[in-house]
Amino acid sequence: MKRFFYTISLFILFFCFIFISAKSYANNVLDDLADNFFRLHILANSDSDEDQNLKLKVRDNIIKYMDTLSYEGLTKEDAINLTCSNLNNFKQIAEKTIIDEGYNYSVNLTIGNFYFPTKEYGNVSLPAGYYDALKIEIGNAEGKNWWCSLFPPLCFVDISAGIIDEESEEFLKENLSEDEFAIITDPSENVKFKFKIIEMLNEK
Repeated sequence: MKRFFYTISLFILFFCFIFISAKSYANNVLDDLADNFFRLHILANSDSDEDQNLKLKVRDNIIKYMDTLSYEGLTKEDAINLTCSNLNNFKQIAEKTIIDEGYNYSVNLTIGNFYFPTKEYGNVSLPAGYYDALKIEIGNAEGKNWWCSLFPPLCFVDISAGIIDEESEEFLKENLSEDEFAIITDPSENVKFKFKIIEMLNEK
C-alpha cells in the first residue's frame, strides 16, 4: 500500500512539474510576443452586412493615412507615441467615413492593453493573450472585429494574400527567439503542437 501511495505521489509531482514548466514556457513566449507587437483593433457596430462593410471602409481609410506616417524603422515605443499624436486625425477619418457612408455612429479610440483571442493574419498567427493596441470602436462595437499589427507593420488590407515582407520578417527574427518566430509562422505539426500548448494555457 505504501508503495502504491509513493508511486501516486511521484506521478502527481511529475505532473505538477510538467504543468508548471509548460505554463512558464507559455508565459515567457507570450510575454516576448506582447513586448514586440503593437496592434490595431477595429470593432464594427454590429454583425449586419452593412455595419461590417462600414468597418472595412473605416479600416481602409485609416490604413491609407497610416501609410503616410510610415511606421517602418520605428521602435515599439516610437510607434505608440506616433499613434498617440495622431489620435485626433484617426478619429476624424473614421467619423468622416461613417458620415460619408450615411451613418451617424459615434467613434471611440483607446490605446491600452487588451485581451485578444488567438488570431491569424496572412502567414502570422498570434496566440491569445494581452497585447498593447489601438482600439477603434464604431457605434455599439458589438460586431465582428478586424485586427492587424502597427508594430511591426503588418497591416494588409487583403488578408487572404497577406504575407509578411522581408523587412518585417527580419525584424521578427531579430527580436524573437528562433522558437518564438517559428511558433507564429511555421505551420508544421510540431510547431502547431507548441502553439496549442500556449493557446490552451493562456486562454482567458
